[in-house]
Amino acid sequence: MNTVKTLCFVIAALSSYAALACRLYQVRRDWRDSAYRTLLVTLLFQCLTFTMGAVAMGSESFLGVGNLAILVMHLSAVAFCVSAQIILLRWAVDDDRAVRRTRWWVITGVALDVLLTALFFVADGPQRPASDFNTGSGQPLVLTYLLAFIVSQAVPCVTIFRQCGPYARMTDNASLRQALRLLSVAAVILFLYCLARTVNILTAAAGIDIGVWQIAASLFSAAGIVTLSLSLTMSSWWPLVATVLKWVRDYRAYRALYPLWRDLYEASPGIALEPPGGSALDIDYRLHRRVVEIRDGWRDLRPYIDRNAHGIAVADPAASEEMRQAFVEAAQIRQALHAKRIGVVPDDNKDVGDFEDRDSDNFPAEVAWLTKVASAYRKVGKAG
Repeated sequence: MNTVKTLCFVIAALSSYAALACRLYQVRRDWRDSAYRTLLVTLLFQCLTFTMGAVAMGSESFLGVGNLAILVMHLSAVAFCVSAQIILLRWAVDDDRAVRRTRWWVITGVALDVLLTALFFVADGPQRPASDFNTGSGQPLVLTYLLAFIVSQAVPCVTIFRQCGPYARMTDNASLRQALRLLSVAAVILFLYCLARTVNILTAAAGIDIGVWQIAASLFSAAGIVTLSLSLTMSSWWPLVATVLKWVRDYRAYRALYPLWRDLYEASPGIALEPPGGSALDIDYRLHRRVVEIRDGWRDLRPYIDRNAHGIAVADPAASEEMRQAFVEAAQIRQALHAKRIGVVPDDNKDVGDFEDRDSDNFPAEVAWLTKVASAYRKVGKAG
């Protein structure tokens, strides 16, 4: 069990140092921003907290003082929670209100650290076994110390969770909104850590052995800190993730449109401004070209598109109206390609106007529509 707890501390510490390194990378650009400096302080306290946790799991003394690593871990954890609350204020509240609330949180944090330090030494903390500070061992002063520490962690979790939702709705910054939502998830997980830790303490005081379930607190702690580290650094890594996700979406759409584009290109090679192929790295340009070429190929087919051709029967009867329309378009395209190959022009064709009057200015919507048509086109071909 101690191995798992140590591993959880190490994971939390590593995620904290990774978050700190990620933010330090921006120090030259953002140092003058007070919110950025507060964030660095928060991450430093976070690193210290879980470094001391790992040290405490490996040795009963630190700097020659028994259980000092546990005390430093708890004091820095209080400072870390207070700092996290302050950085949230810096993100979401105007300067005057932020200053007033920051002052209140700093005073509260200092008072809590003084209280914990006093309880630690009054309870003869340096002389006690380290296990006493895990469960309390039924000692009233140690129990008071541990419960005061848990309350100091639980209250910020509740306040941060309550504030993240309204603040996320207030901001127009997409990455900040996502960060606040992820921060609220971290607050919930860390509150579960507080509950699990309280259960461990109270059951031990009552002489109840809950066995392996004691490890739940460490697991919640590690998961919460990893989530918190991600939320506090989201503005640094989210643009890269968003770029990668957009590339994946565009590439999937590009591949999905290929069968439709291929047949239109074979029928009208002039729609391509450059030879097919090329690097997928420039997927944004290539997707735009593919959409334009499909659009041009579609227009070239208009004299051969029979308005009376239908493909609804191929679609799932429960499909949406848009998907059913996509099957109609797909069936008409297949019929038109065949008509062009044999040189037959239908009497009631579509040789007027634009294709289905789609809004070509809304590129994402057009890609989504063409992807549906391409999917229906493949299915119509198989059914045929």
